[in-house]
Amino acid sequence: MKSYPDDQRGKIRPKGSFNINAHFIAPNPRTSFNIKSIRPLIDTTAYVGPFSSIIGDVTIGKNVFIAPNVSIRADEGTPFFIDSCTNIQDGVILHGLVNGRVMEGNIEYSIFIGKHVSCAHGCIIHGPCKIGDNVFIGFHSIVLNAIIGTCCYISHNALVTGGIKVAPNRFVPAGAIIDTQAKADMLRPVPQSQEEFAQEVQHINNEFPDAYSLMFGATKCSCGLSCDPATLKAVLR
Repeated sequence: MKSYPDDQRGKIRPKGSFNINAHFIAPNPRTSFNIKSIRPLIDTTAYVGPFSSIIGDVTIGKNVFIAPNVSIRADEGTPFFIDSCTNIQDGVILHGLVNGRVMEGNIEYSIFIGKHVSCAHGCIIHGPCKIGDNVFIGFHSIVLNAIIGTCCYISHNALVTGGIKVAPNRFVPAGAIIDTQAKADMLRPVPQSQEEFAQEVQHINNEFPDAYSLMFGATKCSCGLSCDPATLKAVLR
């Protein structure tokens, strides 16, 4: 029998990274207000981090990065759509009200998020809402019942709500409460420094889906994650 130091007994140190029960992906439960149970549709090039939940009619596009501890829950308001090269960072929450939808094309959504959007740590995006392409949503900010135009920058701890429409390339200052259309119409264009910061965040996060997936091995699974069968077998032994 192999002998271990006291502080190592019962522990396993695999050679590579490994991922077991890393996330929860499931259809929404049937309820009186949502009788259809639909599974998420996730592109195989997207990455879903550990301890994240994706529930219900959620479509996730190419090269989307879902960081750890994210909750995307389309069990009340539904459906959700997250377009390509968007990043949903740690602790972000997506949920929708049972009533209220936004239109994209000819389709109604509870939440629609465009391409190259950054949803920074801890923000809340609550439907009905629509987020245009190239938007930055800052740390711990809240977007609820609003339409955000392309290339906007919402700073940290801001609140955007009240059924308003924010024009493209508008800057919401830190801690601001934008809850009337009059306030939204007074917003100024995004400063160059914030625009450059948002672009840098996008550049960095666009590399994460492939980079994180490859940490788990060269074998690509049907779920989209890569794995190392030998390491997984050793861990489960």
